[in-house]
Amino acid sequence: VFAPFAREQLHSHTVASCSSCISEVLAMYDPRYQEDYGDQVDADGLPNLQQYSDFEPRGGDDGADIPSYILPQAVKDFILHFQRNLNDSNPYEMESIYESHFRRLTDRYFKDQPWPTAETITPLVNNDLRFLTLYKELYFRHIYAKLQPTLDHHFESYENYCDLFNYVLDSESPVDLELPNRWLWDIIDEFIYQFQSFTQFRAKLSSRTPEEITALRQNPQVWNVHIVLNVLHSLIDKSNISAQLKAMSEGRDANEVAGEFGSKALYKMLGYFSLVGLLRLHTLLGDYHQALQVMENIELNKKGLFSRVPACQITVFYYIGFAYLMMRRYQDAVRSFANILYYILKTQNLHTRSAGFEMLIKRRDQLLNLLAIAMSVCPQRVDEGVHQQLLEKCGDRMQRIQRGEESAYEELFQYSCPKFLSPIPPNYDEPSANHHQEPYNLQLKLFLEEIRQQALLPTIRSYLKLYSTMPITKLASFLELDPETFRTHLHSYKHKTNQLVWSSGTAFDGNRVPSDDVDFFIDQDMIHIADVKVARCFGEYFVHQIDKMTAGNNKAK
Repeated sequence: VFAPFAREQLHSHTVASCSSCISEVLAMYDPRYQEDYGDQVDADGLPNLQQYSDFEPRGGDDGADIPSYILPQAVKDFILHFQRNLNDSNPYEMESIYESHFRRLTDRYFKDQPWPTAETITPLVNNDLRFLTLYKELYFRHIYAKLQPTLDHHFESYENYCDLFNYVLDSESPVDLELPNRWLWDIIDEFIYQFQSFTQFRAKLSSRTPEEITALRQNPQVWNVHIVLNVLHSLIDKSNISAQLKAMSEGRDANEVAGEFGSKALYKMLGYFSLVGLLRLHTLLGDYHQALQVMENIELNKKGLFSRVPACQITVFYYIGFAYLMMRRYQDAVRSFANILYYILKTQNLHTRSAGFEMLIKRRDQLLNLLAIAMSVCPQRVDEGVHQQLLEKCGDRMQRIQRGEESAYEELFQYSCPKFLSPIPPNYDEPSANHHQEPYNLQLKLFLEEIRQQALLPTIRSYLKLYSTMPITKLASFLELDPETFRTHLHSYKHKTNQLVWSSGTAFDGNRVPSDDVDFFIDQDMIHIADVKVARCFGEYFVHQIDKMTAGNNKAK
C-alpha cells in the first residue's frame, strides 16, 4: 500500500518544536472532529471508572513500576480493560470504551496534555503490537485535537497509519478485529485530516526552521498525496464495496459479490467510509467532477450506510453540496444543503450536552452560509424552519448581496468553504514564502469570476417579470447598455439559468432544465416573455404547524 521508505530516517533527525506553525490550522474548522450527533450518552452521569470491577488489572507486576503521576491507577485499569475487550472482540463494550470512557478520562487527566506514550504503556500491555497501534491512533488524534503537533508528531503518526493499514490490508485472510462504526469512520476522517494538516504545515515555509525544512526535503514520501489516495482505493477494492452498493441498488443480495473480505463488517465499513473520504479529498484538491464520480454507487435519496454515523452523513451532504455549488448546479446544491440542515434542525436539541455540540453548530453555520450563496444565485423554496434560520444567520449578508456588494459573497465563501490543498510540496529553496493560501485564493478567484458573470441577472429577471413582450433596445436603455451588449447578457441569462438537475440515479447524474421561473425567447429585436408560475405547496406549511402544536401540547402536559 505504501511506497517503501526507511523508517529509521523518520527518527534520525532532530526537529525543534513548532508551536507557532499549526495554530492557524487548528483555529479554522476541523472536519475530523465532528462528533457522533446521535450519541446521547451523558458523560457526567457515568460512574467513576475506578469503581468498575471490569477495570481491575489481570494480575502480575506489569506496569506496577510506572509512577502514578505519569500513569494514574484509573488510567492503568482503563488501558487493561481496553486491551482485554479488544482482544475478546466485545463490540458493545468497545463502543462504550471508545465513545464514553476514553473521553471522560481525557477530560479528567489529559485535557491539556497528551496521553502517555505507547512506550510508557508497553510493559503494561505485554507489548501487544495490535493494541499499541490502535492506542497510538487515539494518542496522536488527541494531540491534533487539543495540542500543537510538531513535525515529529506528523512523521510518527504517518508511520503509525502505515502499520495500521498494512495490518488490515496485507493479511491473506480477514483480520480478527471488531471496532465500532464510529471509530472506523474517525480513522478514515482523521487520516485525511492529518494529511490536510501536514500539507498546510509544510506550505508555511516562513514558519519552519532550517532543520525542519531539511527533514521535509529528505522525506517527500511522508503524507504523499499518491499514498493517501492509494490507501483509500486499496480499502475500497479490498472490501468490494462498489460492487456491493451496485448490487443493493439493483435489488440483489450484496453478500453474493462481497467476497471473503467484504463480508466482514470491518472491511465493508472501512471501504464505504473510504468512498466518503475520496469525496472529501477530491473536493479539497478542487476536482469536483471526480468527487461526485466516486459517489456513483451511493444513493443519496435513500437511507444508506452513511446514516449509521451522523458525522459521516453530515460530511457527505456538505461536500456533495459544495461540489454542486462550484459546478454551477445550484438547484442540487440548495437541495443538499437544505436536506441536511433540516436533519440538523430536528436533532440538534437532543445533543446540547454532547461533546460534539460546538462542532455541530459550526458545521450548521457553514451550511447556512453556503445555502445563502446558492439561494442568492438561484432562489428556491426551502423548509420554513430552515429558511427562518437562514434569515437569522445570513439575512444581513443576503441584503448586501441584493445591493450588489461582492464582498458579501467573499465573506460567506471564506467562512464556509473547506480548506483547499495543493497536492505538491512547496519550493524549499524559497523558505521565506508561504504557499498555504494559494489553493484557497485560486478557488475564490474562480468563484467570484462566476458571480461577476451573473451580477446583472437578478436585475434582468426583475424587468422580464414586468412585461410579456418588449424590444431589446428599450430594455437595454433601462440598464444603460447598448443593444448588442445587452443581447450578450440575455444569452448569458439563458446559459446560466439552464442547469444540470438531479432527478434520479447517482449524485453525478442530472438532466439539463431551466432553473428560473421566467422564460423568454428572442424574435429578431423583440423579447417574448413567459412567466412560469410555480404552484406553492401548502402541505409543508401545515405539517410544520401541526408539529409545533403537538410539541406545545406535549410540553404543556
